Parts: sequence; structure tokens; C-alpha cells
Amino acid sequence: MGEAVRKSSRSDHERRFSADLLFRAAFVASIALLLFLAGSIATVSEIFPGPQIARAVHGGKALYDKYKAQDVYASDLWPAARRAEKGVTVNDAGKAQDGVVLYTSGSGPAAYLIDMDGQVLHTWQRPFSTVWPAGHPTIKKPQPDSHIYFRHAYAFPNGDLLALYEGVGDTPYGYGLVKLDKNSEVIWRYPGRSHHQFDVGPDGKIYVLTHEVIDDEVDRFPHLKRPRLEDFLVVLSPDGQELQKVRLLTSLAKSRYRQMLYTVSGLALDDPLHANSVTYIDRENGRNFPFGKEGQILLSFRETHAIVVLDLEQEDIVWATRGPWIGQHDPDILPNGNILLFDNFAEYEGPGGTSRVIEFDPRTMAIVWQYTGSPQAPLESRIRSDQQRLANGNTLITESDGGRIVEVTRDGSIAWEFMNPIRAGEGGSKIPIIAWAEKLDAARFDPMLLKPDREPRLN
Repeated sequence: MGEAVRKSSRSDHERRFSADLLFRAAFVASIALLLFLAGSIATVSEIFPGPQIARAVHGGKALYDKYKAQDVYASDLWPAARRAEKGVTVNDAGKAQDGVVLYTSGSGPAAYLIDMDGQVLHTWQRPFSTVWPAGHPTIKKPQPDSHIYFRHAYAFPNGDLLALYEGVGDTPYGYGLVKLDKNSEVIWRYPGRSHHQFDVGPDGKIYVLTHEVIDDEVDRFPHLKRPRLEDFLVVLSPDGQELQKVRLLTSLAKSRYRQMLYTVSGLALDDPLHANSVTYIDRENGRNFPFGKEGQILLSFRETHAIVVLDLEQEDIVWATRGPWIGQHDPDILPNGNILLFDNFAEYEGPGGTSRVIEFDPRTMAIVWQYTGSPQAPLESRIRSDQQRLANGNTLITESDGGRIVEVTRDGSIAWEFMNPIRAGEGGSKIPIIAWAEKLDAARFDPMLLKPDREPRLN
């Protein structure tokens, strides 16, 4: 009898102990839920400590993204190879524009000049760590050289090269601008966080996009996140000295097109413009373009889906438009006043791929020509990419994600095609992006530069 009473007492005690544990666990979970809800409400409503929580999350995400990108072959610089071919796969001499092609690759900080057969004529190559061997003045912990590549390049007739560094998996990802001689020795370097693209004016001045993290509130637009990544247009002298710096967000915010900032996606409030293209409007391309004049700058803002003209004297956006494109890159003003651009997403996964290149008339917004790829040769690049209208009327297209450069005729047939010959991964399953490409007249260069490279670095 006594033993039964003792067992019953222990059982009651165990039940009370279990119930107490469950109650405590439920209480702690409830408190955690309330704290989570309070934090969420505070973050959304910008009530203390909401902004501080948001900044901590933003910083943590940036660190996580940098950690996740440690394997460069898992980054967006190395998509899956869609095709096995390497080098030139099509060369129709009767249709293709003669010339040489300058391109940059996600495989590293190098620019290649090739002929129509894909033979390497000249290579510029300069690891980022050798440009700032004592450390970059604004980048405390840059990515390793394996993660840094030339995004854009410009070749001078004597063999000098301007090249823009970007680092994948970092924020900000713009790493600076360098001028190299034909032997890849540094002439000068600009440490501003340059990204995407630059242009060179007739007088040698350089117009380059930079970005940096800004933590302030823009008048009338408190919905923009803090901190956020902001873009600037910087004017450099021919020897790399900073002459002017324009904050593009405030230029748009004070312009008559300011309402565009209310249409930025909630996913992009911490990078509200994402400027990705810069073109100097010179006398030739401004002659028939009714919305800009010589000395102004044509820009592309991906997150507002806008193409704009910046007046440098006023530091004001004097014209802007949006059209039937999504995530656009590289708008170019043509001699007839139309605009040619790479439309990354507006084909909506059609039979020829997600992307297209369009030529439109900015006076009427009518599309007068487009290339959408085909089921046999789809055109698809989610980010990056550019195009160039050639002298014979063909269009050279850089399909970055495909690691491909393709030249198409007016009727859409392929006159020339080049596949990045570099491969990595198991069985060569990865191909580096082609970050940017341009076809140039061979007569532009010193003939000594056009001799085939003795040490081609493509394989």
C-alpha cells in the first residue's frame, strides 16, 4: 500500500513537472513571438529600434552573401554552359562586318582583342591586388583576385586600355578604374567604386558610374531604405583626376520626373536606381536626338525601368522615359535619333528566350526593330549584356549569361558568333560570362598591336 502511494506521488510530481516545463516553454515561445512581431512592426513602421534592426539585418545579409560567394564557380560569373562549342562557330564573310572584337570575361581581370577567326591578337591582364598592393583606400577587405574581373574596357589606338574592376559577392561591388599600357603596366588608377560602365568623351574626359553606401533621408522620399546603395556620375580628367561628382538619386528626386521614385519595387528600396549604363552625347549621336544635346549624359536606371538624360551643368535630369522593357541595359543613341537597348526580361520566356534587343523611336516609343533569338539559338541573359549597331547595319550582341557574342543581320540571321572558350567545373560544365564586347575597325590600332599573341590566355 505504501509503495503504491509513493509511486502515485512520484507520478503526480512528474506530471506537474512536465506540465511546468510545457508552460515555461509556451511562455518563452510567446515572448519570442511577441518580440518578433514587435520587431517586425517597428521595422516596417520605422519606429525605434526598427531602423537599427533593419540595418543589422542588411549588414548581416551582405556578410552572408559574401560568405556564400566564396566558391566563385557557384557565383553568377560562371553559369552553366549551354553549349559545348568554343570560339568562333559562325563566320559568314558575306554578311559579317569586318573588324576586331574587344571583350571582357567573368573568368578574371583581362581583356581580349580577337580577329574574325577568334585568334587572340592581344591580351591585357592585371590582377586587382597588383594595382593596389598596399591596400585599396576604400575597400577594407576586397574579394580575392579569383572573384574580381574586368566589367568594361576601352582600348586606345596605341594599345593603352581603360578597365573597370568589379568584385562578385561584395556590396558595393564596384572596385575601381585603371589605365594600363599595352604591356598591362599601370599608368594611373582611380579608387572610386566604379561599376558597370564608363564612356570617353571627344576631349578624353571619362564619364564613369560609381556607387557607395549612403545613410540619410531623401526629402519627400522617406520610404527609401537606410542605409542604401546609391549611384554617382563622376567626371575624370584624361589622367584620372576627379573633376565632378553628381549624386544621381538627388538629381532625380529634385527633377520633374521625381515621381518615378515612388514606383521602385519594395525589393529594390536599398538600391533604388541601380544605374547600369552611361553614354556621352556628342555632336554625332546628338544631332537627331531631340531629348538631349552635346555634353549631356544618357543613363539607364534599371530599378525605375527608365532611360534618362543628365545635364551636368545643372546636375538635373532633363528627360526621362520608360517603355516596354524590363531590367534593361546599355541604351545607345543611333545616328537616326532612335535608341537601341538590351531588354533582359520582356520576352517573358518566349520560344527564343527571355531577352531581346530592341530599337525604338523615342519620339513615338514605337519599336521599329527587334531581335528575339530563336528556338535553335535562344537569347537569354538575366543580368548584364549589351549591343552595338555596326556600320553595315548589323547588330553585335553580348549575351552575357550564355558566354556568347553574336552578330545578327537586319533580318535576324546570324552572321558571326563566338562562344567563350574558357570552361571550368566537372566536365567543363561552367562557362564564364562575357561581361562586355565591342567590334572595332582594325585600322584604329597600331599594327604592332594586331600581331597574334604569343601567349594566348584563353584556355
